[in-house]
Amino acid sequence: MARAIHFLAGLALWMLLTWSVRLDSILAGIVVAAFSAALVGHLFPRQAKGVFSLAAIKRVLWFLYYIPAFLWACMKANLDVAYRVLHMNLPIRPGIVRVKTSLKSDMGRTFLANSITLTPGTLTVDIIGDDMFIHWIAVAADDDIQAQTKLIVSRFERILKEVFEP
Repeated sequence: MARAIHFLAGLALWMLLTWSVRLDSILAGIVVAAFSAALVGHLFPRQAKGVFSLAAIKRVLWFLYYIPAFLWACMKANLDVAYRVLHMNLPIRPGIVRVKTSLKSDMGRTFLANSITLTPGTLTVDIIGDDMFIHWIAVAADDDIQAQTKLIVSRFERILKEVFEP
């Protein structure tokens, strides 16, 4: 039953995104919706219980707050990288640094790693336990894990903790 609901929701989303009622578009939507329901249908909740709870609404609001916070950090990082590229002396100091994360959920850690990677000048290389290894264009704090964590991770982690960890 849950997979059927996921299939119908996926097909409805396909129809809204393509905004077409042509037969080939509908058939493609059926194939994509069936494939996605079969492939990732187990990741979605089985019951609607708690979806509209106060805690769930709070998490959605934190996520809505995260979007402009991420975009602001991304814009600042873009300007920083542009400055470094256009500067005559090319002031870069690349290196791989280790930072700590206090996020416990896999989804939260994955979201944090992707947020770091999408921010220009940084790239998440690996996650081992609570440690994340980040390639950084301008290493500012050698061997100081707390300082590196504060500069790279803390801007996202506080908000993601509210979104992904109850």
